[in-house]
Amino acid sequence: MRLYITRHGQTQWNTEGRLQGWMNSPLTPRGLKGAEQLRDELKGIDFDAIFTSDQYRAVKTAEIVAGDRDIEINKIMEFREIGFGQWEGMKLVDIKKKYAREFDNYMNKPMEYKSYGGESIDQLFERVEKGLQIVVDSGFENALIVAHGVTIKALVTVLKGLPRASISKLPVFPGTSLSIFHRIGEVWEVELEGDTSHFGN
Repeated sequence: MRLYITRHGQTQWNTEGRLQGWMNSPLTPRGLKGAEQLRDELKGIDFDAIFTSDQYRAVKTAEIVAGDRDIEINKIMEFREIGFGQWEGMKLVDIKKKYAREFDNYMNKPMEYKSYGGESIDQLFERVEKGLQIVVDSGFENALIVAHGVTIKALVTVLKGLPRASISKLPVFPGTSLSIFHRIGEVWEVELEGDTSHFGN
């Protein structure tokens, strides 16, 4: 099995520095173009299915990448972004001021992070692992996963077999970047990670 993993295209709140979590904002022109560039990059891949977060920004990205091809699009909540609770819609600069200690934990000591009405890091990992199992159980040869920045960090942590706390050491990949993992036995091997070479001007 080979997994192609991408983050949704850039959104309005991304440009404003706001946390989205389970809330949504529309894709920007740049976000739409990024999805189109990824579509063109992947036009030669015979996808069996797309598994996308059920949030608008991911679904729209998945639809653009699918284009006019007859590819099954499965919307599953397991690949949603981490729920940030009271932080959703807030600007990062304001969160850092008002919730300095907890934001530091979130960034640097994730297993100590306590959310304000959202999800814990363990809860995120538990549903991401369920989502990955849904994809694996499908038995498809080539599957595209469209998800979110922190969700993909958790997914990559799982695929690499790293401890959950390692999530803080992984980067947030750019919108519509591409990562590829293939499975050999029970081990996932990295082919490509956070690649943006398909981006044009």
